[in-house]
Amino acid sequence: MFKTIAIAVVVLIAALLGYAATRPDTFRVERGATIKAPPEKIFALINDFRRWDSWSPWEKKDPAMRRTFGSDATSGKGAAYAWEGNSDVGQGRMEIAESVPPSRVRIKLDFVKPFEAHNMVDFTLEPKGDATSVTWAIYGPSPYISKLIGIFLSMDSMIGKDFEAGLAGLKAVAEK
Repeated sequence: MFKTIAIAVVVLIAALLGYAATRPDTFRVERGATIKAPPEKIFALINDFRRWDSWSPWEKKDPAMRRTFGSDATSGKGAAYAWEGNSDVGQGRMEIAESVPPSRVRIKLDFVKPFEAHNMVDFTLEPKGDATSVTWAIYGPSPYISKLIGIFLSMDSMIGKDFEAGLAGLKAVAEK
């Protein structure tokens, strides 16, 4: 009986590990919102790291978070922002890799804690009459351990809720 259970457990673990290996090598999570404001106004809120505290969901998760800005310039290409906070926000660094007013901001995002990860973030803004369609996406590699964790925890459901909260915050600030 014990031998049969042990064999079944080993087969189950092997199947799980094998299934994880077949999962995609990259991930992408994306959310969008329509904001009744011109793209220039929204772009200014995204393109300047000092303005993120007015709408970013992570700023609210740890008000005591330590923040440092990489240079005198906090907006546009090359602007950098690092943070170190509680377990809800972790530790990492962002740098604006591309800034195309008023339509796109691309950010290189490096996490240190709770785990190391290197991803890209895109904000795209598209005028739609008297409003702007804003898309927020994160994408990057999915190493084996992420594939394994992804069987039990969806990256989309973990990050997507924060993106939705951030877009709601961005909307509230931009529509004032």
